[in-house]
This record gives sequence, C-alpha cells and structure tokens, in this order.
Amino acid sequence: MIYLDNAATSNKKPETVYQASDRALRACSGNPGRSGHKVSLEAGAILQEARRNLQQLFHADYADELSFAYNATMALNQAICGMAKPGMHIITSTLEHNSVSRPLTQLQKEQGVELTILPASVDEGADPEDLKKALKKNTGLVVINHVSNVTGTVNDIEAMGQICREAGIPFLVDASQSAGKLEIDVGRMPVDMLACPGHKGLLGPQGTGVLYVRKGILLNPLLSGGTGSFSELPEQPEAVPDRYESGTQNVPGIAGLAAGVRFLLDTGAAEVEKKESMLTERLIEGLSSLPGITVYAPGPGKRRGSVFSVRLESAEPQEVSMILDSAFDIAVRAGLHCAPWAHRMLQTLDKGGTVRFSPDFFNTEEEIDAAISAMEEIAREGSL
Repeated sequence: MIYLDNAATSNKKPETVYQASDRALRACSGNPGRSGHKVSLEAGAILQEARRNLQQLFHADYADELSFAYNATMALNQAICGMAKPGMHIITSTLEHNSVSRPLTQLQKEQGVELTILPASVDEGADPEDLKKALKKNTGLVVINHVSNVTGTVNDIEAMGQICREAGIPFLVDASQSAGKLEIDVGRMPVDMLACPGHKGLLGPQGTGVLYVRKGILLNPLLSGGTGSFSELPEQPEAVPDRYESGTQNVPGIAGLAAGVRFLLDTGAAEVEKKESMLTERLIEGLSSLPGITVYAPGPGKRRGSVFSVRLESAEPQEVSMILDSAFDIAVRAGLHCAPWAHRMLQTLDKGGTVRFSPDFFNTEEEIDAAISAMEEIAREGSL
C-alpha cells in the first residue's frame, strides 16, 4: 500500500519502535512509580527515557515540563480546561481542529467563556496583528495550531507567542501536525504550552500524547487519582509531571514513543523537514497540473507542512478516496478532517470537504508519482 494518510496517524515506524514496545510488554510490564521491584523500576525508567528524549527534541529546560497523555486531544483538553476560568476571554483561529474548537465551545456554553476566532488565509494563516488587536483585559489564553491539518498552512507562532509574552498571556500551541516534522525549540520560542500526539510525526504507537507546560504555570488537573506519589494528600499534588499523570501510564506505547523520538534525534529535524517538504512539493506540483483539480495549500515560496487537500470537479471526496484505496491501493483521507471551521473558510464545509494527502519521511518519490498518476486517471474518467 502507498500510505499518504500520515496526518491521521503514521503508518511506517522505525524498526526500533516495534522492538521497544514489544520488549516493554514482555519484560517491563510493571506499574511505574508504584512499587520498588525491578519490573516497576524498569517501567519507570522507560518513562524517564522518553521524557529526556522529548526534552532534547523540543529543547525544553526541564524534563518534568513534559507530561504524557493518551493522545493530543487529551493533552489539549488538559491545557485548555486546566487554564480556563468562568468569564475568561480566549483567542483561537479558524484553522483549529475539533480538539481545540469543541472544548472551547463547551467552555463558552458552560462557563461563559468569551471566544474570539481569528480569521486566517491558506497562504499566511492567522495574522499576528489581528491577534494583537483582539487582546482584552480579560484575555487569559491564546490557542493556535502550528500547522493546519487541512491545508498545511504554517502559523507564525513565534510572532504570536511574542505578542502573548509581552501581554503576559499564556500561549498554547497545537503541534499535532508539526511535532517531529518541523524544528520546535520551546526554550527559544515564546511558547508556554505545547500539545502533540505521539503517534504522528513522533512515530510512536497510538495511545500516546505529550503536553509541555513551561515551569511556573500550574494547570488544574483534567483527571484526579493515583499518581504513585504524595499518596497522603487528599487532592492532586502540585508536583509535575505527577499532577497531570493520574493512573497507570501506557508503558509499551511510551517505550515505542521513546524509540520514535530517538530516531528523529539521530536523523535530525532538518533532514526530516527537507525530505517531507520535497515529497509534498512534488505531489502538489503534480496534482496542480491536472485539469479539474483544485489544490488547497500555501502557494509557491510559502513554508508549509507535509499535508494539504484537493477537490475534483468530477467526483466527490469520499468517492475519490474509495477509488484510490480499492483501485490503486493508496490510502488518503476524505471529508472534513475534524476541522469544520477550516472547511468553512475554504467553502468546502457543505460540499463533503476535501481529499487530504499527507506524505511522510518514509514515502518515496516513486510513490508520489504513482499517486499523481492515479489522480490523473480518476480526474480523466470521473469515476472508475
């Protein structure tokens, strides 16, 4: 199969990821932080290794600024709900995923949170100047994604983060489509919180997610329960990352995540971005040249992530996706991609959305060319 649905989850992993998860299941299946025996200590060591690898990848000052979640959705909910207060003003953008828009909408309904949704363009994303103009006295949080999961648009999170830093407002970045794919330096960037999945660009297994919270920020915990520490306290401890890690962690998943991040560290972020950018550019150029196809991606010369969308005049997105799968053994994703605000911006919300392509580091130029040929045939025939 030619797998071009990496924006949903990565498919091919480094062999070390499979080996690490398998070893954790077989030999390190103790409960980390709960006991003093060897198996428990080995499980705890896996979590610490993963935390140190993530600290190195994101250039965090401290390893305990990174906590584990079960996916990016959980990490984002921890950050958003853990920061929100009744009547607070929160700013976000029209490019956001439902993992951001739905918690914000729920907070708006249940806690009277005031919400500002910044407009955006495919080429530039949300305008930092619009963010500056939207700030209010009661603004308590800004949530922006790094890369759109529909168009690959890259937001200027450094400029936006600097505006937030100068105003003393916490800045949360959804790095679901950029972690492991673009260079992220939270030690240098004015980012206060960052959430991402472990199973996409970080190349780990499903059931893993990461939340970075800068030292000095203390969130209300999303979950309360056993942490294996401070058990005498009636409430969640303030010590991090324990505060955000109630319950038994996904040790086999985190073991694979540690291996995936180690692969990225050994390969280099610049090399990953270089190859993915080349493959994405090749695919966009090939599809843009075909008649009857509209491409939704930042234009030439614009930085973009390794994800973008298209629509065919002659076939609906779901039909195109099914034909690619059944006739060409190519995996993509059709629909709204859990991002209805973005599709409203593209005017595709009421048209069944788009067909999304998302290559990654393990794809080849031959696979990209095969996808272009398949789309050319579908565009020519209308359906097969």
